[in-house]
Amino acid sequence: MISQDDRSFPGSVDREHDDELAFSWHHDIETVPTLIKGSSQSEDERTVGWSQAEWQRITGIDSLGADLPVMRPGCGSMSVDPNLIDTLRARFAGDGLAAREVEFAQAEDPFEAMFERGWTDGLPVVPPTRERVLQMLEGTTRAPDEVVAVAPPDLVELTVEKIAVNAVMAGCRPEYLPWVIAAIEAVCNDTFNMHGLLATTMPVGPVLICNGPGTKAIGMNSGINVFGQGNRANLTIGRAVQLVIRNVGGGRPGEVDRATHGSPSKISFCFAEDEAGSPFRPLSVQRGIDEGVDAITVFAGEGPKCIVDQLARTPEQLIATLADALMGLHHRKLVVGFDVVLVVSPDHSRIFHEAKWSDPEVLEALYAATARPGAELVRGVGGIAEGVPEGFGEIPSLPKFRPDGILLAHAGGGAGLFSSMIGGWVNGEMGSDPVTVEVRP
Repeated sequence: MISQDDRSFPGSVDREHDDELAFSWHHDIETVPTLIKGSSQSEDERTVGWSQAEWQRITGIDSLGADLPVMRPGCGSMSVDPNLIDTLRARFAGDGLAAREVEFAQAEDPFEAMFERGWTDGLPVVPPTRERVLQMLEGTTRAPDEVVAVAPPDLVELTVEKIAVNAVMAGCRPEYLPWVIAAIEAVCNDTFNMHGLLATTMPVGPVLICNGPGTKAIGMNSGINVFGQGNRANLTIGRAVQLVIRNVGGGRPGEVDRATHGSPSKISFCFAEDEAGSPFRPLSVQRGIDEGVDAITVFAGEGPKCIVDQLARTPEQLIATLADALMGLHHRKLVVGFDVVLVVSPDHSRIFHEAKWSDPEVLEALYAATARPGAELVRGVGGIAEGVPEGFGEIPSLPKFRPDGILLAHAGGGAGLFSSMIGGWVNGEMGSDPVTVEVRP
């Protein structure tokens, strides 16, 4: 007789106490009581829970439990307690983790110790114990040693395990891990150019725009305060990406990270699109991903800038306001070199919906409304030294944005005649292009 909790029960037979739950773990006990028949080398059969007939048959004792109820389903074994299972797996099964374990002195506060070692972004992080990392890895079907990407600037291989460690530190839940992994795949490549994004003096960081049914499944925010505080999924997914680049890739401020001012996007900038209430196709679909597929688009961007128009009632009026705001992106006289994410709120998108304007029509109108004569944009005009070279002055119409340079998304609270624009870093081979990837389990 093996007992798990009460050393004195049952008092009528010889018994051993499974102090460390080793017997329970190694014999896959999920329910107590469990009766096993066999030898030390093999198991012949077992029955789970109390069944008077089964226990009498297996033991050959016809009177066994004659004064007990005929059947009881039993209780969960302590060896499958969610609070213990990761500890037991690490202790008895070998956890398979490759990361070295850092031991703190008994008197050290682990939170302060992680600050002192430079593992944080300035906010407290969750200690990534082996148990927490194992629990985080339950969120993906991918092997812990699978190499996902190579992290700049130190060009370190990023395994699923290393990403999971930083996801724990960021405060993620296990179900967020596939989104973090997808975001890492999206930023660690030559197209997005995370290394360049770190080294630039502009105040930009990865902006993660999430699409698909999975955003609702993990509780992401696409509505009120969509860029702000209060939503664990939004904030920790974005934060985990930054911690991976900092702690594994070596992208620390004051070293490779040379931003003049920086921005909150360097801590975490992640949000979901409001697809259900949108007159537009989801951004991921606009960028080639199938409808209904979970996906992340990464954009090298700064913080959001509010666009106010309380009086527009027609698409043409609203386009005029949005275009005027977009013209001021970074500098009114600089064109084509910078992309933008335009996030339209439900109150503004309603104007387009009522007029039956889809995303291609909105974008076509914005590109047209943001073109200006070259003579207005050359250097020196208006007493402003900045601008395009003088040779562009003869061009009758210069576009503010390159083709596909405006990314159109829909998010925000249901009240408020505001939209937002997120300015980008320099685009193309000299800078960064947006990347969209599917989220895999």
